[in-house]
Amino acid sequence: MKNVFFFTFLTIALAFSTQATAQKFSGLDKSPADIASYPASYRVADKSVRVIYSRPQLKGRSLAELAPSGKVWRTGANECAEITFYKDATVGGTSIGAGTYSLFTIPGEDDWTVILNSNLNQWGAYSYDSTADVARVSAKASSDGESLEAFSIAFDDDGNMIMGWDKTRVTLPISM
Repeated sequence: MKNVFFFTFLTIALAFSTQATAQKFSGLDKSPADIASYPASYRVADKSVRVIYSRPQLKGRSLAELAPSGKVWRTGANECAEITFYKDATVGGTSIGAGTYSLFTIPGEDDWTVILNSNLNQWGAYSYDSTADVARVSAKASSDGESLEAFSIAFDDDGNMIMGWDKTRVTLPISM
């Protein structure tokens, strides 16, 4: 009798615990999150810089429509991109202390303004506050023959950050 009661109790407890911990998971984001780091190799654990950002896609729209020239842009999609410097760095000629910053840009024709901002966990550029800017530097914009559907960030062999979308490439000089 004790065994029947115990197994009945155990069955009911398992039924309730399974229902109580059920989790609904959302589908894939239309602008998935990505990470770019320098050095880029996964075999190198001692990173100098890392960017966490979301990758919007053109989907028949123009870059000028999604990241308008002369306006502050979140540099990606969804939450504002964040850049972490694990060591003090020089970014576009400006000294930056090790730490994590929000990454904004202001697109332009020949160069983009790259903004490092101390306010973290921002959604888009809706609450952007220029008084929290740590640095504003210029990055050269160029054109490439290959069109990128998804916004992308990568680092070259020298540690410079390259942002690419459509046929636009923006190079931000970074040295450690």
